[in-house]
Amino acid sequence: MMARKKKVVNMSGKRKTAIARSSVKKGKGRVRIDSKPIEIYEPEMARNKAMEPLIIADAMGKLSSVDINLSVNGGGIMGQADAIRTAIARGLVQFNGGKEGVDEELRDEYLRFDRSLLVNDPRRKEPKHQMGKGARKKKQKSYR
Repeated sequence: MMARKKKVVNMSGKRKTAIARSSVKKGKGRVRIDSKPIEIYEPEMARNKAMEPLIIADAMGKLSSVDINLSVNGGGIMGQADAIRTAIARGLVQFNGGKEGVDEELRDEYLRFDRSLLVNDPRRKEPKHQMGKGARKKKQKSYR
């Protein structure tokens, strides 16, 4: 007899230099960030932002039977929160999709709420240029 493989979906989310990797599998509805529950993730503003895809999925009844484990590194607090929300949303859409691969109903709801839930933010810091202290600031020059 062949044992049935457990379905596990691995996804990632990025924002600036922060990268979040999520692992979504069947479970009891637990969400952990670096082995800590999302309910104690600090600061509160970042926690609220990271929980947006969970609230939407819970309202649609697609969260109670799923465990999500996340690991985050790089970037700052809010960049990590944005990366976390993208990784969670992508993982839930892929996990609830079944054989066709994508849960269209959940995906459309996420896109209606905020496109950045499913799409990485491509913006990066502009590099420093010569003759100045930063990307735009330059030494003044006078010809007269």
